[in-house]
Amino acid sequence: MESNNHEKESKLTLLRQKRHQVKSGGGPEKIKKQYQSGKMTARERLHILFDPGSFVETQSFIQHRCNQFGMENQTINSDGVIVGSGLVDGRMVFAFSQDFTCMGGSVGEMHARKIVSIMRDAQKCGYPVVGFNDSGGARIQEGVDALSGYGGIFYMNTYLSGVVPQISIIAGPCAGGAVYSPAMTDFIIMVRRTSQMFIAGPNVIKAATGEEISGEALGGADTHARISGNIHFIAENDKEATYIARKLLSYLPSNNVSNPPFFPIENIEIKGDPSMENIVPEDPRVPYDMKEVIRHIVDYGDFMEIQKEFAPNLIIAFARMGGMPVGIVANQPMHLAGVLDIDSSDKGSRFIRFCNTFNIPLGTLVDVPGFLPGVNQEYGGIIRHGAKMLFSYASCTVPKLTVIIRKAYGGSYLAMCSKDMGADRVYAWPTAEIAVMGAEGAAEIVFKKEIEKAANPGEALKEKIDQYRREFANPYVAAAHGHVDEVIEPRDTRRFLMTALNALRSKRDNRPPKKHGNIPL
Repeated sequence: MESNNHEKESKLTLLRQKRHQVKSGGGPEKIKKQYQSGKMTARERLHILFDPGSFVETQSFIQHRCNQFGMENQTINSDGVIVGSGLVDGRMVFAFSQDFTCMGGSVGEMHARKIVSIMRDAQKCGYPVVGFNDSGGARIQEGVDALSGYGGIFYMNTYLSGVVPQISIIAGPCAGGAVYSPAMTDFIIMVRRTSQMFIAGPNVIKAATGEEISGEALGGADTHARISGNIHFIAENDKEATYIARKLLSYLPSNNVSNPPFFPIENIEIKGDPSMENIVPEDPRVPYDMKEVIRHIVDYGDFMEIQKEFAPNLIIAFARMGGMPVGIVANQPMHLAGVLDIDSSDKGSRFIRFCNTFNIPLGTLVDVPGFLPGVNQEYGGIIRHGAKMLFSYASCTVPKLTVIIRKAYGGSYLAMCSKDMGADRVYAWPTAEIAVMGAEGAAEIVFKKEIEKAANPGEALKEKIDQYRREFANPYVAAAHGHVDEVIEPRDTRRFLMTALNALRSKRDNRPPKKHGNIPL
């Protein structure tokens, strides 16, 4: 009996030793380097993401099977990636975290298998996936098996797309084919200075084209946030990146057949907001900050802006109204007068489609003078890109609420979710100008002969501009024809939106059966 107890204790001791070994990552020296580079360890990132004590690891003892190039003598703890599940604000989430201290977090066959396995669990159970990317890329020693591993991850990214939310945190290097997995997820959070993303690094580019550029300028967080638009949020460090992921998850449902988390406000009282009357200037050519309008209509003035630095002429954000998550799409007159261009059309379209996929109602705030004219825009495919906005809104079956604040001209009026594009409610402020084009251009065409015959053509043009704006470019003509549901006072905007959201919560919009539409990509 005593020998059995001793044998049992020795096995438990062995298990504890192995578990301690696995959790030691790449060892003290590698972990020290990780800290020196301004990064947390893979396990520390997971501990911050999940509620205390809730994370449960799986497949921690997996090892690679490579027996070439000296790999047969090398042990890589957890094969360089930690996977598992836990609670984030009490809701289940699956996650993986690549460990750069273990052979640079390189992706081999078993490393990839672990990530695919946790993604399959997320799909079966209907829970989000958060991935911490900190890897040197494919493990060269494993050759095609490493490439096959990446293929499996890409496949699962696509398989999960539109089923459960996927969030990527770029917390270290991400180069070559490795960048495509984050690119296929819903949101990318990138840590400034400690992480980069690029297909080909500075050395490869210099050898191929002769161009010289630093890694940070080529693929740093600021580059992707402002120029390429590949990422959605910048974090100053790993901890902030994790907090951003947690906040983002608070707006999202666990899967595509669930409703987003609803936090009812007790004793809510919707009063008129007189300060709304002073946001929009009397002169239609003077800009104002659309974010002020958003702050006045959402709960507690709080919203989470997405892709803030990219295409700032269009704002996209998550917020709550009466405790209900909503997606906000709004023109920003402070930048390019709020026009739609190639980048803003792409930015808006993807966000609209995400909200539709995950049952998040859309609120659209309109002050758009048109699509941006110019040779570069035409050559760049503004027709195709602008069509994405039309396609995305028309495809949406979630509740769609539109408020026309000021300008709404031509095709851009339609692209910002007009009644004809499926808006369930369209409200207009008295300052709204709804027309094929601005009053200045329209008056020159409509009243051309009268202006030419006038004794003073300049004065006649001014009079005709005022006449056009008064008689045609106002919300009452559109309301009379059923294109606007109600002309409202700015102070009542929040009340109208919240009551409409409540009325439309059970909306059902059946479409013809099909695999998917063919959006003009």
